[in-house]
Amino acid sequence: MSADSKQPQPPDDRAAATADSAATLLLSNARLTDGRTVDVRLGAGRIEAVGTAGSLTATGPRVDLAGYLLLPAPAEPHAHGDTALGADSPGPVSCAGDEVQRRATEAALLQLGHGATALRTHVRVGDVQGLGPLEAVLQARRSLRGLADLTAVAMPRLLTGMAGADGLAMLRDAVKMGAGVVGGCPDLDPDPAGYVEAVLGLAAEHGCPVDLHTDADDPARLARLAAMAGGLRPGVTIGPCAGLARQPADQARRTADRLAAAGVTVVCLPQGGCGATGTRGTAPVRLLRAAGVRLAAGSGALRDTANPVGRGDPLEAAYLLASLGGLPATEAYGAVSAEARAAMGLPEVRVEAGFPAELLAVRGERLTGVLSLAYSRIVVHRGRVVARTSAVREYCDSAAALDLPRQSRPERPEPGSPPAGPDVRS
Repeated sequence: MSADSKQPQPPDDRAAATADSAATLLLSNARLTDGRTVDVRLGAGRIEAVGTAGSLTATGPRVDLAGYLLLPAPAEPHAHGDTALGADSPGPVSCAGDEVQRRATEAALLQLGHGATALRTHVRVGDVQGLGPLEAVLQARRSLRGLADLTAVAMPRLLTGMAGADGLAMLRDAVKMGAGVVGGCPDLDPDPAGYVEAVLGLAAEHGCPVDLHTDADDPARLARLAAMAGGLRPGVTIGPCAGLARQPADQARRTADRLAAAGVTVVCLPQGGCGATGTRGTAPVRLLRAAGVRLAAGSGALRDTANPVGRGDPLEAAYLLASLGGLPATEAYGAVSAEARAAMGLPEVRVEAGFPAELLAVRGERLTGVLSLAYSRIVVHRGRVVARTSAVREYCDSAAALDLPRQSRPERPEPGSPPAGPDVRS
């Protein structure tokens, strides 16, 4: 059994919390989405104060965010860390514990660099591998403490009939080991309704959230799921629900109404599908929003066999929701930030005093520009900078480029090197 079992705050978490409480950080000259330029002081993992630019002081370090837009950090509600980064493997992807741990850790760090300070990753349990991949992901979670928060979703293949008895026992062991969420893919079980019933029953017994994979291409099956899930606390999430877009419009609206009434959250995957469902496309986001369904967006596959070029970038997911899904930029970003955090049971984040210091600064002035060209980023988790990405675009000297704005003075070239053109930081 993992050392994480039944340990809500292990000793090293308490030490990290003590260290966080002693640190202060000042984010100065940050631009907010309402157009204000402010200073933001962070301490004890939370936002201590927000004031006009130049009005705040701090005893700790200062980060100048002039030229950056400051946002609540995104969260990743649908990752597959155990299979991530396996697309280029010459043979079958290794399920050895050290390999799974390495891939899960690297994938989480890549997504942290994009801005996701909290991640929910689905992990297959049972069959030949047993609980090995889950143990490896939990090891990755421990190595990421202080950098990002990682939650594992246990995914058994079968839960009904004689073959499903082992899966149900494995799922119980997974929860005891440290899986924080129970899930799976009921569409692949011979008895989808029985699968959902088993997951919901175990979740109610242990007080766990539920996160299920479904393509949502069967209206009757989805209606039964909504009826069974209604009222369950902490809550039920389903995704990616791409099949809902293939239903007739009237049927899709009725299904969306049932999901809204049951309080079920839908996590769509605008960047592509995932291996659990094997389908592509995305859910009808505007229809779901109109029905009042809580809609979050995740990344799904990250350079695995289901999507060899998956980026795992929440800002790209928001960009696709805006450019292809037709959502306003604020709603698109909300799907990967506020709505994603709510789907994961995390506290709300605003750039206001008293809220958790989970923040993302992106070079740009407005949210539309940020979603279009989100290159340079600074990521804050629990009140400290945990990742930076800096992009510099350079042009050679030419009549067309000479009048481009300079955001920083280019460094003096080495003797004998060609002259550098204007430097534009993105």
